[in-house]
This record gives sequence, structure tokens and C-alpha cells, in this order.
Amino acid sequence: MTARFDGRIALVTGANRGIGLAISRAFAAERARLLLAGRNTAELGALRDEIVGAGGQADVLAVTLDDAASVRRFADDVAAAVPRLDVFVANAASLGARVPLVRYPLDAWQRTFRVNVESNLLLLQAFDPLFRASAAARIIMLSAGVARQGKATTGSYAVSKAALEAMVRIYAVEVAGTPTRINVVNPGPTRTTMRARAAPEEDPASIKTPEDIAPLFVELGAASCTKHGEWISADAWLKERKSA
Repeated sequence: MTARFDGRIALVTGANRGIGLAISRAFAAERARLLLAGRNTAELGALRDEIVGAGGQADVLAVTLDDAASVRRFADDVAAAVPRLDVFVANAASLGARVPLVRYPLDAWQRTFRVNVESNLLLLQAFDPLFRASAAARIIMLSAGVARQGKATTGSYAVSKAALEAMVRIYAVEVAGTPTRINVVNPGPTRTTMRARAAPEEDPASIKTPEDIAPLFVELGAASCTKHGEWISADAWLKERKSA
């Protein structure tokens, strides 16, 4: 059977751990050429070696998402490395502080917006020509349930994810009629380091793993995917998959 990502170039931010790591491994299994992006180049290098050792293709690109200059340099590096982008997964995010709004530190608020919103705006702007060079560009932005439901102490994370979703809706309209598709995924409770910080009282064994939902990203990143401008619950997808 032909691999679904054979010949496709995929970029994943925050690829060194958690959901980004699981997505990267799933994409590699489908024979994608991977660009692994993040700050921890040592961990990304280990993942690259793992993928290459298994016969795949992967490169590491460093980026600090709360630094606009770093984001722009990274975008230039991507443009120099590949002729197009077929898949872009905006996975990396900042959780921010976990305190009530009335005590929220402005510096933490601003950093969360730089990582979760502004960096993705810069990357959409920089990568738009690379998406248009693809016959079937697929963009996947990760959000969260708190973007749509008020929850105490979620602060800048919740508000920035709501802003990110609004940005996706706008871009979806602006690229309508082109081969580019963009969607939002809400992973829901997933066994990651960020989740452990956000819900320290939770038993990690009681929630799903990143590997459980990685196939959803393969579906959304495939050239055959027709979804566009949608908000997708990974938990609902997983439930449907198990009942099928």
C-alpha cells in the first residue's frame, strides 16, 4: 500500500515531545520528508536520527517562537530548505501562568500571545507562497477546549487559543478556492508535560496518549483530506474511530 505522505514535505513545531513527537513519528511512518522545529535541538536531533535510521527523511530547524526575529530567520531557513510545504502542524504552544485574571502578570500574558498567536501569524505570512506551491497544502493548528469555555486560571492560554481560532477562520476564508486547507484540532486531555502542569491533580493514566490521536493528524495532513475551516475534537474523532 502506498504511504499517504510519500513525496510530501511536512513541518511540525514543538516536534521534540508530547503530541508533536507523536505526530512526527506518525508522519515519518507515512514517508513524509520532515522538518522538525523547536528550541531543543538536542532532542530534535535525536528524533531526526531515529527517523533517518529507520529509512526516513528529517531535518532539524531551530526556532524560538516568542522572538519575532528568530521566527523570521526560521521562516527564511524553511524557504531555503524546501520548494514548498505540503503539511504544516502548528503544535508548539505556551501555557502561560495559572492564576486568576485579576492577578495575571502582563509579561506572561504577552509571551503567551507571542508564542501562540503572533508567531503563527508570521509563519502563515511567510509560508503562504510555499503553501501555494503545493498541490494540496494542509495546515493544522492546535487549540484547546478552554478557548470556547470559560475556566478559572486558564488566562492567556485560553484567550490566545481563542484568538488563534479566529485567525484560522479568517485565513480559511482568504484561501477559499485554492488547494490549501486549514483546520483546528482540539486534542482534549492528553498525557503530556503541558497537561501535567495544567492539571497536576489528574492521574495521567486516566487520559489518552499522544499516540492515540496521531492518526487524526495523518488524516488531516493527507492530500485527500477535504475538511476546511473546521474545528475538530480529537476526543470525538477517537470515539467515532473506536465505534467504527
